[in-house]
Amino acid sequence: MISNLEIRESRPSDATGIEQLYVDAFPDEDLLPLVRELLDFGQNVISLIGISENVIVGHISFTFCHVEGGQDKVALLAPLAVTPTSHKQGIGSTLVQTGVKHLENSKIGYVFVLGDPAYYGRFGFKAEDKVVTPYPLPTEWHGAWQSIRLCNAEAPHEGRLSVPEPWRQIALWTS
Repeated sequence: MISNLEIRESRPSDATGIEQLYVDAFPDEDLLPLVRELLDFGQNVISLIGISENVIVGHISFTFCHVEGGQDKVALLAPLAVTPTSHKQGIGSTLVQTGVKHLENSKIGYVFVLGDPAYYGRFGFKAEDKVVTPYPLPTEWHGAWQSIRLCNAEAPHEGRLSVPEPWRQIALWTS
């Protein structure tokens, strides 16, 4: 665990460091267009960074969404990145936990994520079968679509997750 980790909301001046983090963490994926759009998306995204010794070592975004036909505000957790040299030091976990607590304080009822069940299960995420993704997922990703209930939220309305423009690219959900 990094002892001098600071978590804070990202600022426009952090963009270059955040972009480099995604290039380093995901060299085989081009997440920069999505990351840039989310950083510019304003009040509809919570963007947190982890800083150690004045270097950005982690980043996470939560995008506000809703379930079609429902009124409750929900959030989509993604992307999450930690610099490869800082893996297994609790940075990603701290970012997830801090973000979820922030959402809970903002009265967001549910958070959805498409990710590794072994990783996200540690935070209480469970396979989601009532709210479906904007696009059909590959069958080998069964169990990767997950959610966690915050506060004392009622179960979300069954239906499709309605996402804002940055998330309306089918490649983000199928590759």
